[in-house]
Amino acid sequence: MTYRLRSALLGLTLIAGCATVARSALDERFGTPQPKENVAAPATVPIEYDRDVRPVLNNRCLVCHGCYDAPCQLKLDSYEGVLRGASATQIYHVERLTPSPLTRLFEDAQTTADWRAAGFYPVLNERQDSPDANLQAGVMARMLQLKQEHPLPAVKVLPATFDFSLSRSQQCPRIEDFDAFAAKYPQWGMPFGLPGLSPREHRTLTDWLAAGAPAAKPAELPESTAQEVARWETFFNGDGLKHRLAARYLYEHLFLAHLYLQDQGHQTVYFKLVRSRTPPGQPLSLISTRRPYDDPGVARVYYRLWRDPTSTIAKTHMPYQLTSARRDHWRQWFIDADYGVAALPGYDTPTASNPFRAFQLIPYQSRYAFLLDEAQFTIMNFIKGPVCRGNVALDVIQDRFWVFFATPQSAVSKEFSGFLADHTGELRLPAEAESGLWSIVHWRAYAKAQNAYLSAKGDFIRNNIATIDGASLNMYWDGGGTNRNAALTVFRHFDSATVVQGLVGERPQTAWLIDYPILERIHYLLVAGFDVYGTAGHQAMTRMYMDFLRMESEMNFLTYLPQPQRIAEVDQWYRGAQKDVQEYLDAYFEHEVLPAPIAYRTTEPKQELFGLLQQRLQPVLNHRYDPDQSGLSRNSISELAKIDRVRGVAASIMPQAAVVKIRDRGLLTVLSNSAYTNISSMFDEASRRLVAEDSLTVANGIVGAYPNVFFQMQEGDIAEFVGLVSALRTEADYSRLLDRFAMRRTDPGFWQLSDTVLADYARDEPLTSGILDYSRYDNR
Repeated sequence: MTYRLRSALLGLTLIAGCATVARSALDERFGTPQPKENVAAPATVPIEYDRDVRPVLNNRCLVCHGCYDAPCQLKLDSYEGVLRGASATQIYHVERLTPSPLTRLFEDAQTTADWRAAGFYPVLNERQDSPDANLQAGVMARMLQLKQEHPLPAVKVLPATFDFSLSRSQQCPRIEDFDAFAAKYPQWGMPFGLPGLSPREHRTLTDWLAAGAPAAKPAELPESTAQEVARWETFFNGDGLKHRLAARYLYEHLFLAHLYLQDQGHQTVYFKLVRSRTPPGQPLSLISTRRPYDDPGVARVYYRLWRDPTSTIAKTHMPYQLTSARRDHWRQWFIDADYGVAALPGYDTPTASNPFRAFQLIPYQSRYAFLLDEAQFTIMNFIKGPVCRGNVALDVIQDRFWVFFATPQSAVSKEFSGFLADHTGELRLPAEAESGLWSIVHWRAYAKAQNAYLSAKGDFIRNNIATIDGASLNMYWDGGGTNRNAALTVFRHFDSATVVQGLVGERPQTAWLIDYPILERIHYLLVAGFDVYGTAGHQAMTRMYMDFLRMESEMNFLTYLPQPQRIAEVDQWYRGAQKDVQEYLDAYFEHEVLPAPIAYRTTEPKQELFGLLQQRLQPVLNHRYDPDQSGLSRNSISELAKIDRVRGVAASIMPQAAVVKIRDRGLLTVLSNSAYTNISSMFDEASRRLVAEDSLTVANGIVGAYPNVFFQMQEGDIAEFVGLVSALRTEADYSRLLDRFAMRRTDPGFWQLSDTVLADYARDEPLTSGILDYSRYDNR
């Protein structure tokens, strides 16, 4: 045994011994721990969880403890999350060889005792219930007190002892280890790396913790809301086979949605659509599976509305309204439509993971109408859905691009439904292969299947071109003249992303034209079929398959350019791509369907096409994020427009997402768009960076859930701010910009500005806003 190994083992033995001693001391002083279940608030306790405590947790703690990547899996978006506690096991582990056990709050365990059995440890005191024990034997109370005793150092930039990297080694002390943790990291109290709580906030939380952390049960739903819930559960649980097939389809697309009802007349209540063993009218018995299409293990599934008790965080909030008009549309598309169901599809993986097989009986036009009706939500599912840290998956998309959709072709809907049914094999998805590492070697097989599908798709379009009007811009869905989902903008922020309605910013380098098969596959690849807890092989294969869907979407768009421009654009977008990718792209030109359907008048056909699309979609374009909607003066808007023309080093120095608060006005977001030679590989991204082509985009309001910095200024300062941004050449230049306008994480005024930003956000976007996440906030 080497000296180093002996030393390490000795260190572990000493740590374990110290923890044992500390546990014995706590047991002797406060008794042995017992899992704490829901504690009802006694009438003698003046503090209320929802009224007093939850706002503090939301605005000071949830800003880092809200998503899957919350430090130590401590999710503070609900009282149940506080009771569950923490775990040192990290969900994001890119080298995982076997699937990780599931630890989804509310799903994979129902009691605190179950979570203790699953390895979670308490952050509340679970020993004797007394004020002294509750404050001395609870990790949360000790963390808060540690911060009060050791505030942040009075510096602009915190030293390297504060590690804010996403891949940092996390410290997840149990109460038995806390003294050792506090001695080693005295300045790591909560909130970590941010100013401490105000005296009032600290007193609110400590008084609550001292009282045993009680919480009253949620108030009963108003009678009108309960009745509407009952109407929806009746709709979702019709007995006919068409009803049951339609409900399964709807559930598999809505399981992540925050559903809310129309005309509630009070604070919005959100629901989740879940699978239950019990029918409406009986207590809900949740069916929890790894994926939403996995075998439920019961003869009959019931679809129920479960009241979501969590706070609204921007990263995962996807509101979706249930109205009587929407119910009528769904009935028209899925129940009254002309098709029959003799038997329901099974839950075997090859069937359930392939929507073109499982739902082939439902007319394609019904499925596509449903997806298009809330297309932003459909795309948002993979942008916001199961991934909180998605650089492996999200480096498959450009930093900013526009999204359009192909028009549903009613004249050939039956024929196209048949076409899709005939080609379910070519449309299979990696989830069919479960999570095995061996699935990585199947890239060529999927590429071959995709090429076969594209060839068949080309033949179908050629054979039906006279009917589907494919030789004009009518192929671009115009939202029926009213639906603002017809044009979207996607922003990537390194390891997160945002999708908004409208065509935001200057005309981008790339754009997507998405048709039904692409849209459906995106959902089953990156949402329904994506396993956050899956193996490295599953996640890599998912990312690699998404290359096909991105390229197909891009090529659909390029089809509207003359052949020379198509080739030139592909060469530009895929500079230096690997040989396999180049060969795959070359195959696209073997499937050419039509010459460019537009007689271009300029030497810049792509820019001309963008202009024609903006003109076609003008009636439905959402201008919410245009800077001229900010209420600022014309001169200020003209100054801000200069930011969109910034290129190169200056753009690369700016952070991914900077929120700008204009005093006595509103909010803006400045987004940095990183450029690459190509995005066809998940490895060595840094070597493909093209700093000279980086750009900036300024948007009205909040774009993104992870701000990297807050700036604040008067409207009269905008010209100076724009000038400093445009002149950035070095980190020293950026530091001067921060000195002039930024709110660093060490500034005593940080929380005051944070509260202002969140209040403005909630006021401007009452249904779509949520608590922002500060885990990516810069320390520069």
